[in-house]
This record gives sequence, structure tokens and C-alpha cells, in this order.
Amino acid sequence: MKILVTGGAGFIGSALIRYILSNTEDSIVNLDKLTYAGNLESLAGVESNPSYQFEKVDICDRAELDRVFSAHQPDVVMHLAAESHVDRSIDGPAAFIETNIIGTYQLLETARHYWRGLDAERQSRFRFHHISTDEVFGDLPNMTDLFTETTSYAPSSPYSASKASSDHLVRAWHRTYGLPVIVTNCSNNYGPFHFPEKLIPLMILNALEGKALPVYGNGQQIRDWLYVEDHARALYRVVTQGVIGETYNIGGHNEQKNIDVVMAICELLEELAPTKPNGVNRYSDLITYVDDRPGHDLRYAIDASKIASELDWHPEETFHSGIRKTVEWYLANQSWCQHVLDGSYQRERLGV
Repeated sequence: MKILVTGGAGFIGSALIRYILSNTEDSIVNLDKLTYAGNLESLAGVESNPSYQFEKVDICDRAELDRVFSAHQPDVVMHLAAESHVDRSIDGPAAFIETNIIGTYQLLETARHYWRGLDAERQSRFRFHHISTDEVFGDLPNMTDLFTETTSYAPSSPYSASKASSDHLVRAWHRTYGLPVIVTNCSNNYGPFHFPEKLIPLMILNALEGKALPVYGNGQQIRDWLYVEDHARALYRVVTQGVIGETYNIGGHNEQKNIDVVMAICELLEELAPTKPNGVNRYSDLITYVDDRPGHDLRYAIDASKIASELDWHPEETFHSGIRKTVEWYLANQSWCQHVLDGSYQRERLGV
């Protein structure tokens, strides 16, 4: 297949591209606007692969989308391009509305017209896979509850509301126009190449620099953590074996309180990076509790039984194995981290 991946320079998108090019005979067209979170250094190992091509395109630009579809003739679209950080959506929601809603609409319309122009055989093989989040469901009031594929939507933040809207658009284009779509909703991802505004990489890098480890509220918020390479395997399983019109929840079976995640990172750093910055006795001493995020969801937890029973996908990493791999990766890839922290990855891509 030729697979068009939108947002392929992002955290999950780059993991997906690395997985596909390493494990299949498929080819990839990576379409990415290269916002602050898009980092082509995450794809340095595949950029010379003859099965890989890059297009710097904004999904809101319909003319450019039409050009890309016409030039590359994809068999599958895997749509990951999105603004994705809750705190940024609270401070500036406009970009989330533009990219996540308007951009998804433009991509759907481009895909629909392209799909209608294909011959019958290629039409039957075409897929539009929309990758979303469990945050569209809001939070879970009871400790025994889980998000299923039929859980009602109740988004809490501008980010999750914009993703919920994009989910609805995708399903509407399937029901109204017959576009062959599949939707996945995943839990919190973590792993290598994660942009350091997110919890786990932020804690690792702040600790190594002797900076405060800010924890919202009392740190009792619970998330289901999914190792990004497990997620990449799941996405490929869904797009190749999933049923058109269906939704699949993807979770890691790894519920952890935020404070326990931070403590686990500190304990691993005590073992793996025992030489600390000046003035730091133990990494956990850097933990600082800060005012909670507005509208902060208390608990997310995915019921991933459908993808397990129907597509035989199961996460390979436990939280403990995955977080160790993640900390080890950040310790071994300080140059990547430094380029992100000082912004040089952006200067290089802009030629300045």
C-alpha cells in the first residue's frame, strides 16, 4: 500500500512511520505542516528510505491537499495531524478549532472527491483512518468504569471538544457519503521522541537539569498509559484488518496516578543517572505541587477488549517496562532533547 500519514512528524505519527517502514513493504507519504511539535529529526533514520516521501503541507490548505492526493495516489489515509496539548488549548483555543475541525473537514472533502474518482477495485481498498483520543469521553466518575466504543462524548477542554467534533465529522462523512472510514480512540501515549511539554518527558528533562517537577493539584489524576510503539502496531492492525465504519479503543491496561508516574521516573533516574545536578539530594525532592488545570479530568481508562478480541492486538509493554525504556532513551539521546529544548530543530528545518 501507499499510505498517506498526516502529522507524521509528530510524536505518534513518527512512531507509526518508523514502524511501517521497518516492518512492512508499504510506502509512506508524510504530510505535515511542521508546527512547533513537528520534528523531522524524529524521522532521521528513515528519511533516505526510498519508500518514504515528505510533503510540508497544512491540512487546512485544500488546494495543496488536492495536489498531494493527485500526485501520490494513496491507498490509505491515516489522519493524525492535530493540535494536541490541553494546556495550549486553554490558553489559545483558536488553533485547535482551525486545525482539528476545519483541517479535518478539508481532508475529508479531499479524500471523498479523490475516492470517488478511483476505479472500483481501488475504491474497495481505500481507507480513511481517523486517529483520536479518549479525552473526547470526558472523565470517569467511578473507579470501576471504563471507556468503551459506545461511551457518550463529554469533552472537558477546548482540545478534547475539537477532537470530538472531528470524530463526528468523520462518522458523518461515512454515513452521508459512504466514505470508508475507521476511527480509533487511544489513551495517553508515552515513549521515545515525545515533545517535552508533555508530562513524562517534561519530568525526565527537568529532573536532569535540577528544575522543579510541577504536578497539578494533588497528583491523584489517573491515566491509562500506552507505550507509543504498541500504539503504532495497533494502528497498523486496525487500518489493515479493521472493519469499515467501526471504532476501536486502544489502551495500555496501565492505569497510573500522575504522582506515581513522577515518582517512578524519579526512582529510575536514581538508578540510571545517579550523578545529580548541584544542590539536588534526591530527584523526588524536586516535586512541586501547583494549582490544578481548569476543568481537569480526574480519570481516563480504556476498555480495549474489542480490538483484542476482534483484531488480536494486545500491548506488549507494561508500564514498568515501557517507562524504563523511555527514561533510558532520553538519557541516551541528549542531543535530540537539546535540539528540542533550544529550538535548533526548528532553525534547521527553516534553513536559518
